[in-house]
Amino acid sequence: MSQRHLIGRAAGMARSLVTYYGPIWRRRRMEAFYRQFVKAGELAFDIGAHVGNRVRVFRRIGARVIAVEPQPDFVAVMRLLYGRDPGVFLEASGVAAEPGEGKLHLSTRTPTVSTFADSWIDDVQIDSRFQRVRWDSVISVPLVSLDELIARHGEPQFCKIDVEGFEYEVLRGLSRPLAALSFEYIPVAVDRAIACVDRIGALGDYRYRHSRVETHRWADGDWLAPQTMIEILGGLPAGDRSGDVYAVRTDRLTGAV
Repeated sequence: MSQRHLIGRAAGMARSLVTYYGPIWRRRRMEAFYRQFVKAGELAFDIGAHVGNRVRVFRRIGARVIAVEPQPDFVAVMRLLYGRDPGVFLEASGVAAEPGEGKLHLSTRTPTVSTFADSWIDDVQIDSRFQRVRWDSVISVPLVSLDELIARHGEPQFCKIDVEGFEYEVLRGLSRPLAALSFEYIPVAVDRAIACVDRIGALGDYRYRHSRVETHRWADGDWLAPQTMIEILGGLPAGDRSGDVYAVRTDRLTGAV
């Protein structure tokens, strides 16, 4: 491995750590936000855990966490940060519709956009913010399904999914309606997010809200019907920033405000 590549890896890891652990003023807001979905003693899944900043939030709430991360560098980071915490179980794998092996496209300098979805790479490069990103290597990674993770660890009260365009494939591996979950959307590839709303709706009766990237504030005034959420997503300008859609099963809406 070349020195240039090693420097790029180190720079990418440092960027992620600073980005997700640096803004300490967000911590209380994040905790208050996620307390809507998971309580002390309950179980949360973090699918696409990256450097584990959501793991930290869930643990501060008192929840147990299954953290799933396919990138070896960030698996090592999380073992360093959380390896001695009995409330965190790390799965060094990706998540897909079925167990097996997957090809992970790595971006050394911007590892937060590493992805299993090769067609998503073409989709997002229409956006000028992605045009300088390079996916410069591919590795083989074991894959599990959400159903398999539930069989191993139990059913989560909340499941966060952030896997760079592969969210629909993750949801295809789920056969039951979880209490609450979230998935990332990117306006330039919004059809993928709309497909996720449809998939979640096929599992159960849900209501939806969205939050713009890392704000942990609602962009909607109330919980919305599936078609309303689809219309909002479809109306986002292609150059708008990304964010997350949250889905709560209707029988659990009382605590989610």
